[in-house]
Amino acid sequence: MLIKRKKGWELPESAATPEALFRDRRRLMKGLAAGSILAAMPGLTACGSEAAPMKDPSASLYPAMRNLRYRVDREMTAEELATTYNNYYEFGSHKNIWRAAQSLPIRPWTVTLDGMVEKEQQIAIDDLLAMVKLEERVYRFRCVEAWAMTVPWTGFPMRRLVEIARPLSGAKYVRMETFKDPSIAPGQKQSWYPWPYVEGLTMAEATNELTLMATGIYGQPIPAQNGAPIRLITPWKYGFKQLKSIVRFTFTDERPKGFWEEIQGREYGFWANVNPEVPHPRWSQATERLLGPDTRVPTLLYNGYADFVADMYKGMEGERLFM
Repeated sequence: MLIKRKKGWELPESAATPEALFRDRRRLMKGLAAGSILAAMPGLTACGSEAAPMKDPSASLYPAMRNLRYRVDREMTAEELATTYNNYYEFGSHKNIWRAAQSLPIRPWTVTLDGMVEKEQQIAIDDLLAMVKLEERVYRFRCVEAWAMTVPWTGFPMRRLVEIARPLSGAKYVRMETFKDPSIAPGQKQSWYPWPYVEGLTMAEATNELTLMATGIYGQPIPAQNGAPIRLITPWKYGFKQLKSIVRFTFTDERPKGFWEEIQGREYGFWANVNPEVPHPRWSQATERLLGPDTRVPTLLYNGYADFVADMYKGMEGERLFM
């Protein structure tokens, strides 16, 4: 008799919020919150002094079909929380940077693919979106600061981007960097930070099925504060690895040194895989605070995605895989 053993990420349908219910709830929440949110956002009011955020020309691509292979056993984080409680050091070091981030122009936006590739190329974001198939995935998100959320991202597998780039066989890593424009991003005027924000993945990590190039969230184009128009999502890693508003992907045979690793290598390493047993030098990672209910729950190894990613790190006991 064949006995099927469930993997850690497989859940019964009852454990996930039904999509239709989630969509209806999201519309209800948006309707209820519209007045208070608009009042709090000068750029979205008729009489405000700030310009309204640029309309995303890709809006017709959303919502995308949800891929039920990627779902979690936690309640979805409210959209209002996930889009207003953010880290984005380009616009400031506080959590309430979503207003300042509205100054980010999302068009024109060009992504450069260079380094060890067959042919270097620049692709406008809307041309890139025409080359891929978008889908929605519900992922856990874990910040190194020990808070967490559950978010429905829309995007496409990074392995598709790798296929478009056509890297040479000697390429071992993908180095990514975000935009750099101090005229719109006041945080980039702080010279003690090594701008632009840089992060990197191994080729195995970049082509892992979980790795997502996110362009949307909650069934609509991703807003500036969450990384518009394109950001990285690697849900088994801490959030500082998942850089926002990417403009360059460089394929290389040298391991990239990330933004936070450059600033404080003792606290932030290259791998940054989630592990409850390995504390940050200044706080424990054994538990995490869920946004919304504001309750603490146990942290899961690889943020609950060990079945997808653990094999990539076998035989690497000498590496500092966690933090």
